[in-house]
Amino acid sequence: MALFKRSNTTAKGFDWAGLAWLFMFFWYFSGITQLLIQLTGTSGFTGFRQAFIMSAVWLAPMLVFPRQTRVLAACIGVVLWACSMASLGYFFIYQQEFSQSVIFIMFESNISEAGEYMTQYFAWWMVAAFLAHTLFAYYLWTRLRPVYLPRGRAFVAATAILIAVVGYPLVKQTLRTGSLTDGFEKFETRIEPAVPWQMAVAYHRYVDTLAGMQDMLHSASKISPLKNLSDASANQPATLVLVIGESTNRQRMSLYGYPRNTTPELDKLKDQLSVFDNVITPRPYTIEALQQVLTFADEENPALYLSTPSLVSMMKQAGYKTFWITNQQTMTKRNTMLTTFSEQADEQVYLNNNRNQNAAQYDGDVIAPFNKALADAAPRKLIVVHLLGTHMSYQYRYPSTFDKFKDRQGMPAGVRDDQVPTYNSYDNAVLYNDFVVSSLIKDYAKTDPNGFLLYLSDHGEDVFDSPGHSTLGRNESKPTAPMYTIPFMAWASPKWRESHDWNFAGDLSRPYSSSHLIHTWADMAGLNFDELDRSKSLVSDSFKPRPLMIGNPYEKQQRPLIDFSLMKPKSVEVVQH
Repeated sequence: MALFKRSNTTAKGFDWAGLAWLFMFFWYFSGITQLLIQLTGTSGFTGFRQAFIMSAVWLAPMLVFPRQTRVLAACIGVVLWACSMASLGYFFIYQQEFSQSVIFIMFESNISEAGEYMTQYFAWWMVAAFLAHTLFAYYLWTRLRPVYLPRGRAFVAATAILIAVVGYPLVKQTLRTGSLTDGFEKFETRIEPAVPWQMAVAYHRYVDTLAGMQDMLHSASKISPLKNLSDASANQPATLVLVIGESTNRQRMSLYGYPRNTTPELDKLKDQLSVFDNVITPRPYTIEALQQVLTFADEENPALYLSTPSLVSMMKQAGYKTFWITNQQTMTKRNTMLTTFSEQADEQVYLNNNRNQNAAQYDGDVIAPFNKALADAAPRKLIVVHLLGTHMSYQYRYPSTFDKFKDRQGMPAGVRDDQVPTYNSYDNAVLYNDFVVSSLIKDYAKTDPNGFLLYLSDHGEDVFDSPGHSTLGRNESKPTAPMYTIPFMAWASPKWRESHDWNFAGDLSRPYSSSHLIHTWADMAGLNFDELDRSKSLVSDSFKPRPLMIGNPYEKQQRPLIDFSLMKPKSVEVVQH
């Protein structure tokens, strides 16, 4: 009977309808998101076109093995379906394409953190959307049937498809760039819009990054020291502390005027603090931001982090023993690019080694190793403390004793009822962050140090803060002020104030990007060297206001400017790459 049907099909001519159903099935998994992108005007036509072209590659095995059409299509389809669910889900949240850069950040954040984002963003209506997406895919699968060609013609057709879709573009890009490596990289970019190549490209580039980590560390050790470095306090004991927060938006801190009392302990210390209220971060992602914050790199010279000393290396050159204490999750010591910085310190303390980040690993755990570092016998010390801060999922960032905000009191009227729990949990995370940062300051002060403590966050977070109250998280392609407005404050001991100029009253509202932190830090620490640019120091008389640039410095196309109406109106000129 099978032979009879096959003969009947071929007798009538080629089964174009059957081929169309096959193509529709494979295209659907990439095409549904690309179609939504087109209908909403989110992006150009390139992604749609490339997804359409790349979907044809799956026709090759169908033509070569027609009798296994259903089985092969099912196996391939499951993989495409899983990838399309991620792509579609991201579009539901951000109305944007799920790009390689997003996946890269998820990998760098580790799997548990990516899972937190999924949990945080999940909404009930997505269940219906994903179910409909799955059922339609199944419907398309039921319409599939074998498409027969004579054996020789089937191989020719399959080969032609592979050459047209893969071979020709790869060869073309290789010839155009003059390098197989560069050609392959261009080809990867070309195939990104289609599933599952998004994941494949991201993983390949992620592996390359990890493979280069050791090289980066090795290269960092060979970077030339700063020229003609001198230290005004070279003959004095000193302990300097840098506390790096995470995902904390200063607009949600009562220290900065937020109506809810989210920073009661820092509020009590306000008279002792220099609180700078006009500082932004250049990037809304930890790794990308700290590449600039902790080095001489900035938005105009983003690659300098590879060729110039880091803040840790600078302090080591000045004769300080250096400590790095982190509560950022470290499945292994080399799981993020932050290792490049932390491993440059003399001693490291990695606290968060949980497999699952949704665990009771609170930032309060940094206090004990911090006090141990303070007690270290070295006369001159730099202690870097990297917090998990107010990183989502926010409910995991504070113990139950800090579950204070539970209602709408003090909350903007535009926040929806279903957003209230998340909004409150973020404020509770800020409240606990206040406890941790203030505890570090108090413990530091108890040692009667000669030095200062500076606290800033790597970036902010939009938790239904911006107009419309619909944005949650961070998205560089759709920037909002809360993603970039960060707390920036310093506390100095009486001993340090006696021997250093610590009157910053006129500097507190200067427009400033944390990308220039290393110049401010060096100035505060009393260091001098040829590479120091005091016009980039927030506390220098030579300070020069600059346009505050945000965005990916490697992408020069124009994007909409940030709305800084929640910040300090007319106080800064913000330039978006």
